[in-house]
Amino acid sequence: MKTTVDSLEGNRLGLFIDGQYTAPGSGRYVESFDPATGQAWYQFAEADDGDVDRAVRSARQAFHSPAWRRMTQTDRGKLVRRLAELVLENAERLALLETRDNGKLLREMRAQMRALPDSYTYFAGMADKLQGDTIPVNKLDQLNFNIREPLGVIGMITPWNSPLMLLTGTLAPCLAIGNTVVIKPSEHATASTLALAELIMLAGFPAGVVNVVSGGGAVTGEALTRHPGIDKYVFTGSTDTGRRIAGNAANNLAPCQMELGGKSPHVVFADVDIEKAVNGVVSGVFAAAGQTCVAGSRCFVEASIYQRFVEALVARTQRITVGHPMEEGTDIGPLALQAQLQKLQHYVALGASQGARVAVGGRRPSGADLAQGWYFEPTVLADASNDMTFMRDELFGPVVGVVPFSSEEEMISMANDTAYGLASGVWTQNIDRAMRFASRIDAGTVWINTYRSAAYMSANGGFKDSGYGRRGGFDVMREFSRAKNIVIDYSGAMQDPFVIRLR
Repeated sequence: MKTTVDSLEGNRLGLFIDGQYTAPGSGRYVESFDPATGQAWYQFAEADDGDVDRAVRSARQAFHSPAWRRMTQTDRGKLVRRLAELVLENAERLALLETRDNGKLLREMRAQMRALPDSYTYFAGMADKLQGDTIPVNKLDQLNFNIREPLGVIGMITPWNSPLMLLTGTLAPCLAIGNTVVIKPSEHATASTLALAELIMLAGFPAGVVNVVSGGGAVTGEALTRHPGIDKYVFTGSTDTGRRIAGNAANNLAPCQMELGGKSPHVVFADVDIEKAVNGVVSGVFAAAGQTCVAGSRCFVEASIYQRFVEALVARTQRITVGHPMEEGTDIGPLALQAQLQKLQHYVALGASQGARVAVGGRRPSGADLAQGWYFEPTVLADASNDMTFMRDELFGPVVGVVPFSSEEEMISMANDTAYGLASGVWTQNIDRAMRFASRIDAGTVWINTYRSAAYMSANGGFKDSGYGRRGGFDVMREFSRAKNIVIDYSGAMQDPFVIRLR
């Protein structure tokens, strides 16, 4: 199956099961829309219960097949490394697919795709380094040790905002360990995952190791999360959906790893370089049009610099260019979904009615060239309070609320007054204050004088309603493997089980 942008236009994409593209059993296809134009540009298959069952059975068969199960760890690492090479060779094609699917900037997607191979290479190197340990026991002539082995079949449900980047963080270690996977990409961004499946086959992975079932959450997602053949689930998305998935998985006693919503705080103290802090806040909430789970959408500023900071933030925001995502001069492209556009319009209006001041933005941009797409201006809601609705709910768009604070205690109280705990940022030249903040904030990641600085070498994840489990670094290798205890008696004699001997 060809997966270039040109061949996708107006075409249908099938499911990827057992190493080949196949039509859905129901014959049902769903349209995918280009956010920059609001127009449909291809159709993807909607997998039903039967299709999902075929995919899971294929993954289970592959997991037990000698071609995969008896492959050495080093050879699995070589396959993952070959996949890294193919992703780099196809970076431009993958970037174009994601830009057309979710509206993110082409230059951002190019950089992201060129960086992905490093992550695959990193975990390829981990394949033969997942070690067990020996355990001293109070018995003579016995060897007691643990080994690490793959879990089995992993069900992955990925989001639309950065499909391949967020998939890579769990797919690469899963393959390096020896698991097999069934992926359900978001129904709003399917093409790049199906294109990656083609590269996986070209890399030489056995058929069935990776399967892709596309479709919506109500049909395909439900079928996957209720299937008894999944050993663990990975989900990135909203907290409400995460709860439904965890409930379905619990019926089969399948564990989950969840990266869910966020409402992350930026905290700006008076001792900062205001221009640097403003650029950090802009990067943290307006990059990717705010469509990132770690977006720093609550900004708390020390009262003594509050007015100057808001003025500088507004001035910087006014210089942001909203435009077509494939144009080099564009800073912010469209929102990925029409529903997201409507959601932002509602929340901004609600924020204004509750007393926040729309200091800049808050509307769809003018201009005939943007009229058909799902564009929204970067928006600053000043003079906000932490109890306003838009400050409580995750918006997933380019909207930031700014709140003054007077003391460190007040700031910590407000920053932690949220259901979420994914990320946070603090801007200060006082290292003591920065470390106090880092130790007291309820967030899985703390950035100090920077924001959105992520690395696949370090473990990350959320607290509270932002999910559980860790991705990145060596921690993720343990997330997708299990310990097995083995005991060997080398005394050469078996003691009578009914004779008790005291030492």
